[in-house]
Amino acid sequence: MTVPTAEPVAPKAVLREQARKNRVAQPDKDAVSARIVAAFTALPEYAAAKTVLFYVDAGSEVRTRHGLAGAIASGKRIVVPYCIVETNQLELFHLEDAAELVEGAYKILEPKTELRGLPGKRVEPGKLDLVMVPGTGFDLRGARMGQGKGYYDRLLTGARPDAPLIGIAFDCQVFPEIPVAAHDVFMDAVLTETRLIRGTGRAKPVTS
Repeated sequence: MTVPTAEPVAPKAVLREQARKNRVAQPDKDAVSARIVAAFTALPEYAAAKTVLFYVDAGSEVRTRHGLAGAIASGKRIVVPYCIVETNQLELFHLEDAAELVEGAYKILEPKTELRGLPGKRVEPGKLDLVMVPGTGFDLRGARMGQGKGYYDRLLTGARPDAPLIGIAFDCQVFPEIPVAAHDVFMDAVLTETRLIRGTGRAKPVTS
């Protein structure tokens, strides 16, 4: 009798490319993105949080920028990341008006350079109560694939253990399983236009 074996997990590079193609092909990005952002702001984790990290979309990512004004108006302390190219690190900025953003590294909207050093503008990761996390792909355990540069993996190591990490994606970016490494950070949940997938969080398996 032949014992069935599990389907092998495709190499991460293959899945990353497939996820990118799926994301580019996603129809009605504005409308679908609006549903995802609305679902994010309806989460009980969002209601409980005072300081929330929003990523600002680039390329074919779930479009979050249109939700920033409403989030700011809600009274939350809204924080956005920006890239320090020289050190390959993400820093965090307290955003009080969408007009504080301009196009920066990798054509991503980032805080104006002259505002970054102002009092109260820089935020440490440990001050975040809730973290919205972009990704190229996710799986049903909450594992995440980024762009391959490790920016968010490094940033998220500084987040408090009690600050939920919520991956944001279109359904087409979610796979049954993706390969993981010891440095990969798992999400507490992955939110798409149709479902909320509860992940393993930082109590992660690393056996894949």
